[in-house]
Amino acid sequence: MDRSDYARTVGRLTEDMKRVVEEQRLAFVATVDTDGTPNLSPKGTITVLDDDHLMFADLASPRTVENLGRNASIELNVVDPVTRTGYRFKGRGVVLGEGERFDQLVASYAAGPRAVARPTERIRHIVVVELERCLPLISPAYDSGATQAEISEQWETYFTRLWAERRDGHRNRSSWT
Repeated sequence: MDRSDYARTVGRLTEDMKRVVEEQRLAFVATVDTDGTPNLSPKGTITVLDDDHLMFADLASPRTVENLGRNASIELNVVDPVTRTGYRFKGRGVVLGEGERFDQLVASYAAGPRAVARPTERIRHIVVVELERCLPLISPAYDSGATQAEISEQWETYFTRLWAERRDGHRNRSSWT
């Protein structure tokens, strides 16, 4: 993805958008709360349904589902923390809680990279996002002229150190540059 894609608004997912969603497996989902403020909630079951729809499972999302019942507006952000790029997906959330289509979508979480343990017991709803706009997210780190390889190296080094310290039980990051 480059800056020339920034102004692009589409109603269809590109291959790169699909790749990012499938690789990252985590989205931050915003809905509108009763008082008009944003409700932001992480979703670890985000996946591509088809060229025009994303979906996620409601495992513990009562506020998200409640908000969508009043106002279907939804935005999802999916970001690759190493490249500092990703996408904003805006659209309308449709909540499914029963019926043949709901059962089919729940069954899709029974195996594979998005598998949910005991999906028929745990998944309360499926939220299907009808996409209206898809926009790239690009970190201001690129404004300096840094390449994706340079940004990736910086953040890969950071996360490698962080994970090593967690594994080794250390928390001193003061020596990091």
